[in-house]
Amino acid sequence: MSQTPTLRDVLEAQKRIAGHVTRTPLHRYISLDKLLGAEAVYVKHENHQRLGAFKMRGGINLISQMSAKERARGVATASSGNHGQSIAYAASVFGMKAVVGVPENANPGKVESMLNLGAEVIHHGAFFDEAKAHLQILAKEEGYRYIDPVNEPQLIAGVGTYTLEILEDLPDVDVIIVPIGGGSGASGACIVAKSINPKIKVIGVQSEQAPAVYLSWKEGEIVEAPMRSHAEGLATGSGYQTTLDILTEQLDDFVLVSDDEMDQAVILHLENTHNLTEHAGAASLAGAVKIKDQLAGKKVVLIMSGGNLSMQQLKELLEKHV
Repeated sequence: MSQTPTLRDVLEAQKRIAGHVTRTPLHRYISLDKLLGAEAVYVKHENHQRLGAFKMRGGINLISQMSAKERARGVATASSGNHGQSIAYAASVFGMKAVVGVPENANPGKVESMLNLGAEVIHHGAFFDEAKAHLQILAKEEGYRYIDPVNEPQLIAGVGTYTLEILEDLPDVDVIIVPIGGGSGASGACIVAKSINPKIKVIGVQSEQAPAVYLSWKEGEIVEAPMRSHAEGLATGSGYQTTLDILTEQLDDFVLVSDDEMDQAVILHLENTHNLTEHAGAASLAGAVKIKDQLAGKKVVLIMSGGNLSMQQLKELLEKHV
């Protein structure tokens, strides 16, 4: 595969991951129609994956194609949580060793999930990028196959399968709004949507407290920026070349939201969809609220990318806002 996956790559990934991941529901919520002033608002519930997030699609797609020699080496990666779960799960399916580096303050529920799946978890550094640098060195020293959390075309092809499902269920969708951390989900959405119907608008949403990918998209080159967001699924301090190339060419718009706006969106989802979402999963709704004037008369899909909000995070959020 080239550095830029194609629709064919996503179609092949869809066959490859079948049986290992959930075909998640796409539900319409009339209360969100009214909130946003759109013709119809749907939520793609990737929080209904068995690990609570979309990332597992990519992990299975990548590891299923590794050679026996690569599998024998084992794999290493770094993650703020959901990607690590994905690699841990895929490694468990194929009987491989997996080592995952996470920040010191990583979501405890996600860490426990990785451990339960048999992965070795190493806490290192205050932020994701510090954990990533440490694991890259460790992988080289120990001979593991290092899996970059974003710059892996097979990850992008795998997560692109949720957009195939959207278009199978709602062929006349007008707008897809996608949370962006490193950009694999949004890249997959662009590849699928623009290949099938170039008129579909794909809009990305990132935290204004972690705007590296947004700034990279604006500048057309890799930009680093401070990471101060409490939305761990959006916690990246730098753009990534593979996804930047796709997003620069195909993403229609990019919105920044505050952590407070994501807090409010978590509550809106509890009230309107009766689903618990993590902050990254709520970013699409937060972004939609911010640009709702552009959504009038449109059929809109919001990607709820994950539901792995810790009980402590939920408690603090409700005490602050309710």
